[in-house]
Amino acid sequence: MKYFLIAGERSGDLYGGNLIRSLKLKDPLAQIACYGGDEMQLAGAELLSHYKESAFMGFFEVLMNIRMIGLRLKQCKSDILAFDPDVLIFIDYPGFNLRMAAFAKSRGYQTAYYISPKLWAWKKNRIHKIRKYVDLLMVIFPFEVPFFKSMNHHVVYVGNPLVEHIASYQLDPSFIRNQNYQWNISFLPGSRKQEVLASVGMISKLSRLRDDVFIWVAGVDNLSIELYAELGDLKNVKVVIGKTYELLNLCDAAVVTSGTATLETALWGVPQLVCYKTHPISYAIAKRVVNVKFISLVNLIAEKEVVKELLQGQYTLLNVAQELQKLLENQAYRNTQIDEYQALRGLLGPSNTSELVANNVFELSVKQPLD
Repeated sequence: MKYFLIAGERSGDLYGGNLIRSLKLKDPLAQIACYGGDEMQLAGAELLSHYKESAFMGFFEVLMNIRMIGLRLKQCKSDILAFDPDVLIFIDYPGFNLRMAAFAKSRGYQTAYYISPKLWAWKKNRIHKIRKYVDLLMVIFPFEVPFFKSMNHHVVYVGNPLVEHIASYQLDPSFIRNQNYQWNISFLPGSRKQEVLASVGMISKLSRLRDDVFIWVAGVDNLSIELYAELGDLKNVKVVIGKTYELLNLCDAAVVTSGTATLETALWGVPQLVCYKTHPISYAIAKRVVNVKFISLVNLIAEKEVVKELLQGQYTLLNVAQELQKLLENQAYRNTQIDEYQALRGLLGPSNTSELVANNVFELSVKQPLD
C-alpha cells in the first residue's frame, strides 16, 4: 500500500517516525511519502518537505507568513496527486491538514487523522469538516473520547505516543550532572523561533540570580544555534542540541514552555514549572477564542493544577525564581507533583500507540473508498 503522511512540527515528526516504523512492520511492501521532518525520513519515508520551512505558531505569526503557507498548500496538493496514495494520514497541524483532508476527499482518497485537532479548546465548528473529510479519527488524550462522544462522533483511542517513545528511548550515558553546582535544572524553551527568543532573556537573568544552579538548555536542531548566542558566555548555562531526555534525566527540576514538552517532563518524573509568552496580539486573540482552563498538557489531562503555569505578564524573573525555589527545596511540594505524575501515567492507557495506529490505518487502506 501507499501512505502519505503530513506533520507540521517536531512532535508530529517524532510520532510520524514511530508510526512509519510500525507501518513497515504491518505492511512490509509499504511505500511512504511525507511532509514532516528528520525522524520521518530516518524511519524510511520519502521526505518531500520539512516542517521547519513553515513552523509558524500564533495568529499574528501565521498572518505575517500567509503567502508562504499558501504556496506550501498548493505544492502539497500537487505532491499528493503525483504520489497517488491509498490513504493519507494527517498528524495534528489542523490549520494545514484540514485543508488537505478536504482536498483529499474531493479526489476520492481515504483519510485518517492521528492526533485530533483540539476542538475541545477552540473551533468546535471544525467537527463538521472532520465528519465530512476524515474517515478515521484517532485520539491520544483520554478526555477526548467523551468529548467527541458528546458531539456524536466516533473516535478510536490509541493511547499517548509519548508513553511508548519514552519507554523505548536509550539514554546517552555520557551525560552527567554538573557537580560544581548544588542544583541542576533543565530549561526547555521550545522548538519554534519565537519561543526561543522569548526564553533566552529569562535564562540569562535566571543564571545571574541563582549562582548555585546550573542550567541545561534543551536546544533543537531545526533552529539556528545563533538564537542561543546570548547564553554563550554564561558560566552556569550550557545549550545542548537534541538531547532533551538526557537533560531531564540528570536534573532536579525543569522550566518548560507549554506544549508536548510538559507531558514529556512529567513522564520523566521531573518537577516542573510551565511558562509561556507569545506576541501580544496572538495572546489577545487566543484569550477570546480558546476555551480551556489550562495550557499545559499535564494540567489538561489531570483536569486540575498539577504544575504551576506562568503566562504572559506572570512570566517574570521573580515569579520564576520563587516557583523554582519551591520545586528545588520544598520536598513535600516536589513529592506532591511527582505523585500526581504517577496518577497521570495511569490515565494515559496503552503503551503500544504506534502499533494500534498502524493497524487501524492498514485496515482503512485496504477498504474501497465510497463514491
